[in-house]
Amino acid sequence: MISQQTIQDIQNRIDIQDIVGSFVKLKKRGTNYIGNCPFHNEKTPSFTVSPSKEIYKCFGCGKSGNAIGFVMEHEKYTYVEALRWLAARYNIEVEETETSPEYKEQQQLADGLHIVNQFAAKYFTTQLIETEEGQTNALSYLKERGFTDETIKKFQIGYCPDQRDAFAREALKNQYSDELLKKSGLCIQRDGQLVDNYRGRIIFPIHNQSGKIIGFGARVIGSSDRGPKYINTPENELYVKSKILYGSYFARHTIDKNDECFLVEGYTDVTAMHQAGIENAVASGGTSLTIDQLRLVKKYTNNLTIIYDGDAAGVKAALRGLDLAIEEGLNVQLVLIPDKEDPDSYVKKLGADAFKEFVKKNKKDFILFQLEVSLKDAGDDSTKKSAVVNQIAESISKLNKTEDFTRQQDYINRCSALLKVDEQGLTALVNKFIRDKASKDDKRLYREKQEEGAAETKKELPDDVTIDLLFKDEQNEKGVFRALLEFGLLVWDENKTVAEFIFDEIEQNELEDLIDNKLLIKIFHHYKKLYQAGENPTEKHFLYHTDQELGQMAVSLLTDKHEISPNWKNYYEGDLLSRADLYKEEVTSCMTYLKLKKVKRLILENQRDLETELGEDDLITLLQTHKHLKQLEMELMKHVGTVIFR
Repeated sequence: MISQQTIQDIQNRIDIQDIVGSFVKLKKRGTNYIGNCPFHNEKTPSFTVSPSKEIYKCFGCGKSGNAIGFVMEHEKYTYVEALRWLAARYNIEVEETETSPEYKEQQQLADGLHIVNQFAAKYFTTQLIETEEGQTNALSYLKERGFTDETIKKFQIGYCPDQRDAFAREALKNQYSDELLKKSGLCIQRDGQLVDNYRGRIIFPIHNQSGKIIGFGARVIGSSDRGPKYINTPENELYVKSKILYGSYFARHTIDKNDECFLVEGYTDVTAMHQAGIENAVASGGTSLTIDQLRLVKKYTNNLTIIYDGDAAGVKAALRGLDLAIEEGLNVQLVLIPDKEDPDSYVKKLGADAFKEFVKKNKKDFILFQLEVSLKDAGDDSTKKSAVVNQIAESISKLNKTEDFTRQQDYINRCSALLKVDEQGLTALVNKFIRDKASKDDKRLYREKQEEGAAETKKELPDDVTIDLLFKDEQNEKGVFRALLEFGLLVWDENKTVAEFIFDEIEQNELEDLIDNKLLIKIFHHYKKLYQAGENPTEKHFLYHTDQELGQMAVSLLTDKHEISPNWKNYYEGDLLSRADLYKEEVTSCMTYLKLKKVKRLILENQRDLETELGEDDLITLLQTHKHLKQLEMELMKHVGTVIFR
């Protein structure tokens, strides 16, 4: 495994804004940066990067972590692969040491898939270029189709021999396991024997955003009745079809530069367009567009031009995913290639410059094209025409961002004229769809919140305990440990630090009585151990901890959902005190709440005992205990202000 010294060097060099900014468009907001989360579908940015704390957090889906965790999550890398990626980025020499058993078992499958894919790609390339079968069967066919050596090399195109188990035998010879080969989709089990899945086919490796091979597309040579035209890698830990756009690794910089993405259907369409110098082309693999694919486009541009075949199937394919694209805020246009042609053949027929000009002149607005096609299908059928009106109104309603208002009004004006309906009526119908969606979203969010609250209550407390909302979300106990990580080494008084004060307070009250969250207890013990060993622990000790649960909890503790506006000083005079200025007040408040929590629980337990059959002496003792606990409660409440209990 990578040595601790190398890991430390990487951690010291990491710039989380630089790392995340490689994959997400970020905008500065105050001291932090925001952008659309790369891990879930959202229209309003809730993804925050804090350079000072070296963490990211999405307040929509909850994903959070440090720079290493981001690379692991986004690229599906193992911990070691993420470190190597970061080391290469910052030109840090990697020093090897013993592999960590903690990560080995957890990441073995993902590591194995990456390695076997790389081995397979090299094998297929060798078979295409250096064997007589590959040159005769596949390379000659590719040359006939117009593929150049440069294109074949760039996309790492290969060939799988037309033999039952040629690749399987080579892979097993190189110590790859049966299970790994089947999981990768490179081989299948048949009649008790491992056989090649892609035999006799041209192989197109599929890369992730960092250039790692995560799967393959295998195409028959020429026209063949033997099985489907393409066989793709089955979904596994690396390959998720709905999240992949073929060619995106090679196209991403040109898409960003040109501020436009060309979307086509097939692998050969992409390779042909790149070969012609049109390097902002990617392919959906012939599937319906998904949210994740659209979001992948949106990382680099808001302008999506779909280039599909002009036949009926091509038109139908082009219209799939329209509403999703609109909801994502993409400006979508459509270009249909003349019938019996596809982007691959047409760009070769016209040449690069003429093809670009054709695309430029033949772009059609997606909504207006959908209306045109739908009206043609409806003919004179009034029922079908009514359905078209509803369909178009629903599509227009997806443009519900403030910045889309003018665009939405323009669509209403133009579509009402084409539909020959009253403009105000169409506006009312569009607004109805907007209201209906908002209502459904509100109900869904309410249900999720209710379920989430119920789950938390059930998890944290016994069924028969009703306790204050104040304590359900653990925010106050988390507050103590946040202060410990951020301010633990600061001075409390002339005799102790903040950490020592917290140690004393918690030990006097028993840790398990104050804290429910087991991870927080673990952090406390780990922090105390480091502190007593003289290591002066900081946030980094936990953010980059090898125990990922501790690391995630540290991120959660250190994440701020809100920050003070940088415009504050424009309206208010005087210095604005920060949390760092008020750390003693924060620690005191959080500790007081924890004590109040303990007292409240003791009161509830005492009340339950009072409800049982008791002798006179026991009753007096419990009543005196209740009085004492209520006095303690009142004293603590004076320190924290008024608290309303249910």
